[in-house]
Amino acid sequence: MSTLPKTTRQPSDVKEDQSIPWAAPIPFIGLHVMALGVLWVGWSWSALAVCLFLFVGRMFAITGFYHRYFAHRTYKTSRWFQFMAALAGNASVQKGPLWWAAHHRHHHLYSDKLADVHSAKQDGFIYSHLGWVFARANAHTRLRLVPDLAKYPELRVLDRIDFLVPIFLGATTFALGVVLEWKTPQLGTNGMQMLIWGFFVSTVILSHATFTINSLTHMFGKRRFETGDASRNNWALALLTLGEGWHNNHHHYPTAARQGFYWWELDCTYYGLKLLAKLGLIWDLKAVPKRILEEGRAAKSESIAA
Repeated sequence: MSTLPKTTRQPSDVKEDQSIPWAAPIPFIGLHVMALGVLWVGWSWSALAVCLFLFVGRMFAITGFYHRYFAHRTYKTSRWFQFMAALAGNASVQKGPLWWAAHHRHHHLYSDKLADVHSAKQDGFIYSHLGWVFARANAHTRLRLVPDLAKYPELRVLDRIDFLVPIFLGATTFALGVVLEWKTPQLGTNGMQMLIWGFFVSTVILSHATFTINSLTHMFGKRRFETGDASRNNWALALLTLGEGWHNNHHHYPTAARQGFYWWELDCTYYGLKLLAKLGLIWDLKAVPKRILEEGRAAKSESIAA
C-alpha cells in the first residue's frame, strides 16, 4: 500500500544504476574489521551485556521508528518525540531517517519488480542483502517519496549529518568502558573492549540481522497471503528482528503497526509500541482490520507452501 500519488511512480520495468563506487563499501568493511578486535580485547560479561542491550535497543529503533513510523506512518507522535525516534534510528548506523524511509517506500512500490531497490528475486541474495546500499542510484535520499517527512528541517539536517550520532555512540561506549575500569575493575572491562563489543560487534550483527528482511524473507518461509511479490513469513527471523520476520503479513497490509497479525506470531516491536502508547508518547496505532484477519484464517494460516 503506497503513501504516494500514482503520478510519482517510475516505470516498474526500469532498473536504475546498480554500479558500486569502489570507495562506498569502505566504512562498512571497516565496521567488520574493527569487530575482529574481539580477538585482541577479549570479553567480559559487562561488555556482552552492553552489546546485547545496544543490539536490542537499536533493533527496536529500526523496526519501531524507522520502519513502522517513518516509512509507513503506522501511528502518530509529537514533533519532539519524532526527532528522538530519528536520533535513535540514526544510532543504528543505517543512514538518516529520510534516506531509510524513502528507499523502503520505493521497495514497497516495486516489490520484486525490476525497479525494486533490493530484490532477491531480481538481483540475487548478495545484492539484496547489502550490495544495494552502496549502489550509485541509492546514494541519495529520494525526497520526492517522503514529502511528509522532508518538511521538517531537523530531519533533513540529521539526514545530511547521519554520521555524527554513530560517532557519539561509539565514543560513549568507549567512555563507559574507561569509567568501569576505573570505578569497578573487578568487571574486567576497559574502554577498548567496550567500544569493540558495545559498538562495533553489535552494529555488525544489527546490520546483517536487519538486512535479512530484505533478502531472506523474500526467499525462505511461508506465505499466508498472495501479495504479488515473493514476501514470506519466517518465524526465526521474526525472533531475531523483534517481529519483522512476519514479512508476508506486512506486505499484504503494510500500514498496520502490528506485523505479527495473530496472538501466536511474536512481535516484540509491537509490544514495545503499545508500551510507548500507554506512556502517552505515541498514539493512534493503526490496527489490522478484521477483514484481513478473517482473510488470513480462511487461507488456513501459513498454508501456502514456500
